[in-house]
Amino acid sequence: MALEIKAIPTLRGKEAERFVKEADEAYRKRGKTDFSKQVKIARAILKKANML
Repeated sequence: MALEIKAIPTLRGKEAERFVKEADEAYRKRGKTDFSKQVKIARAILKKANML
């Protein structure tokens, strides 16, 4: 049974400009994740398994 192809909504005009502006702002404000603790744990596991 075939599924119908639905149209993808497209932003235009002021809505598109607002979306891009907010997306850029969110990209600039994104946080950084510190994985140093997880890396330390992974290295300990690999060392114990004689893989490092």
